[in-house]
Amino acid sequence: MNIEFIAHIHLFSTLFMTGLIWLVQMVHYPSFKFVDEKLYTDFQLFHMNKITVVVLPMMLMELFSLLLLSYLNLTTPFIICLILLGLIWMNTFFWNVPLHQKLVKQKDNETINRLVISNWPRTILWSVKSIYLVFFT
Repeated sequence: MNIEFIAHIHLFSTLFMTGLIWLVQMVHYPSFKFVDEKLYTDFQLFHMNKITVVVLPMMLMELFSLLLLSYLNLTTPFIICLILLGLIWMNTFFWNVPLHQKLVKQKDNETINRLVISNWPRTILWSVKSIYLVFFT
């Protein structure tokens, strides 16, 4: 198995997710406030369905490539990346997903604010992970 090829897949998926999370953080989530309340539930369902098609395959590619790299060569850089990615996944499923589920029921600007705030850790963690992969691995 070519470890360099797997490392490139992992780097690509991490950099992709870092770029995407910055777009979501700075543009997409804040724009939720501008959606008409009558259309908001449909908008939120549309968002969740469509963003999953983009995000889930890339997150899984990032996860499985890192698990494979760790299995083939468990070293400090991969352990650090596993910790960072674990924190990202925990933030996603314990904070962001429940907030999206709440927003499916109705538009609530306070929940949107919490979503933007709760997304900062993911944005920072993916950024740190990208920088770490580019400069230290």
